[in-house]
Amino acid sequence: QVQLVESGGGSVQAGGSLRLSCAASGFPSRRYCMGWFLQAPGKEREGVATIDSDGDTTYADSVKGRFTISKDNAKNTLYLQMNNLKPEDTAMYYCAVRLWVGYCPGLSPNEYPHWGQGTQVTVSA
Repeated sequence: QVQLVESGGGSVQAGGSLRLSCAASGFPSRRYCMGWFLQAPGKEREGVATIDSDGDTTYADSVKGRFTISKDNAKNTLYLQMNNLKPEDTAMYYCAVRLWVGYCPGLSPNEYPHWGQGTQVTVSA
């Protein structure tokens, strides 16, 4: 049973940093794509960054140069380092995974069937 548990959210001022973590378990395959997604109030969920099992990454234009996705295979944990945070980054952040793939299918949330419960990030001006 695939389980994803996010942590690390919180409230920061603009320009600050946070590191989100996603503890993963129950993966039946070593080939997968994991990603971070956000959903702001009243808006649709959107992709932030993805990383495949080989470590190749993709970022949304809005976070390039500010956010870094990474994973620690020994700890079965996905990370999102967020620097220079802006008020528009305020959202619930989710990690998700698509299994049995050798590459990431893009940033569309529809491509990822397994989700965590989310962690809130609030950035004040």
